[in-house]
Amino acid sequence: MAYIGNIPAESYASFETETFSVSATTNYTLSHAVTNENEIRLVINGVVQQPGSGKAYTASGTTLTLTSATVSGDVMYAVYLGRALQTVNPPNASVGNSQTAPTIITGQTAETSIATDDTILIHDTSASALRKMTRANFVSGIGGNMSPSFFATLGSNQSISDNTQTKANINTEVYDTDSCYDASTNYRFLPTTAGKYYFYAGNRMRSASDPKSSKIISSGINLYKNGSYNIGCSQENQDHNLRSPNLYIQAVIDMNGSSDYVEVYCIADHSDDVNVEIVKCFFGGYKIIE
Repeated sequence: MAYIGNIPAESYASFETETFSVSATTNYTLSHAVTNENEIRLVINGVVQQPGSGKAYTASGTTLTLTSATVSGDVMYAVYLGRALQTVNPPNASVGNSQTAPTIITGQTAETSIATDDTILIHDTSASALRKMTRANFVSGIGGNMSPSFFATLGSNQSISDNTQTKANINTEVYDTDSCYDASTNYRFLPTTAGKYYFYAGNRMRSASDPKSSKIISSGINLYKNGSYNIGCSQENQDHNLRSPNLYIQAVIDMNGSSDYVEVYCIADHSDDVNVEIVKCFFGGYKIIE
């Protein structure tokens, strides 16, 4: 049979049924109001009853009246013919991609960020079923995220005394996810989450008095943990004619998440015993997913 417009959904209709607790009476109360008895099909002991005045039953509103009283042990139920479209459930495994509309996803746009308690759909292979999991549990299940993390640079050249370990005052934050880097006073990273952290730092140095004729014998960049040397990188030149050495260091350091902190220290030995300045310096790090 052809239709104008969409094919009616009645082909998937499920009629609502009500089963009664039977007693020796002719009067029963329906769960849903009806206009008359023609809106329900009444079945007693497996036999369909004829509706109408003078026949098996009548109905109006929520009142169902039988012509003859039932007896204890009878089985009676009614099918609501007028409520076939109230809840439409298609047969199991009958809905595919072509039957769903884009509006099934709220907003139809990809989320740029999700809350901790938002849920994610996953497929449980053992149960062959879709299940939901909160973002917090999902992230925990795959090991967490790479934060706290930060990156900072030296805002202007910093002079350091010749052949002296000096903390680099790296004072310009590019980003700091958990506000764990102090860029104003101590110039250190003190993470609030325990774990292993990947740190990296780099610098370039030259003579503070005469950059064009720097005579740097050696230079170094070091990572200090809790005020003590942890790991370092150095460069030496026995000809004493290094003008602007560049150094880079990277390391993995365990942090307790409460009191451990890391800083960058620089050192340079100039052949004329003059001060050296840090021209460029950067410092960054992030928690490693374990």
